[in-house]
This record gives sequence, structure tokens and C-alpha cells, in this order.
Amino acid sequence: MTERKPPGVDFETWTDRQIREAAERGDFSGLPGFGKPLAGLDKPYDDLWWVKEKMSRENLSFLPPTLALRKEAEDALAAVARAPSERAVRRIIGEINKKIEEAVRKPPPGPPLNMEPFDVERVVSEWRERRKK
Repeated sequence: MTERKPPGVDFETWTDRQIREAAERGDFSGLPGFGKPLAGLDKPYDDLWWVKEKMSRENLSFLPPTLALRKEAEDALAAVARAPSERAVRRIIGEINKKIEEAVRKPPPGPPLNMEPFDVERVVSEWRERRKK
């Protein structure tokens, strides 16, 4: 589509011809999602749909850092429930505790964190109890 619109030709006609010729060559047939319905057509229109989609694809958050850390701590506890071994539980809790300790030492902007590092032994004990059931 590097060709320029010729003078005297209606823009819409010229564009339609470019699209038709590309379709005839098969330029569109290898695109991802070809032949599938557009995603999200059943959802209400949102002006920022593309921003939210990109942030989701890149695993970014709308949340302030402290709220994002609280969410990450909840996710860590959910991961502990699915952990296959005590070693995995300790690793998960150790990683989130490092982040919590850092946020307590150097508070990030936003609302207060109001969290303390998890008691590793208590979490491991609870994990063991759930495994017995």
C-alpha cells in the first residue's frame, strides 16, 4: 500500500480498490483471528478498551503500588493453597515477604500498606492442615 492516490480519483474508491486487491492476493488470510468473530462484541462499548487490553497483555496494573502489593499478597496466599510442597510454600511466602518488607522500609506512594510480612511457620502449618483434609 505504498502507492499514492492518483489525482482525480475519489479517495474512497481508491481505498476500496487497494483493499479489494490485497484481499484477492490473500494478504489478509494469514492474519491472527482470520475468520473468527471480533472479541468483545457482546460487551458494552468502552472508550478505553484498547488501553485496558494492552495493560492486560503486558501484565500492568491500574492500582497504586500499595494496593497492587496487597493484591499480590492475596495471590501469593492463593498460590500457597495450590503449592505442591512445603519448599514451594516457603519460597512463595519468602518472595512476597521481601516485597512487603521493602514497602514497609520505603513506603511507596498511595494509600498506606497496613501489612506486615507473613509468619512463614504459621502459613506452612496452615498449609499442612489443609493437606490433611
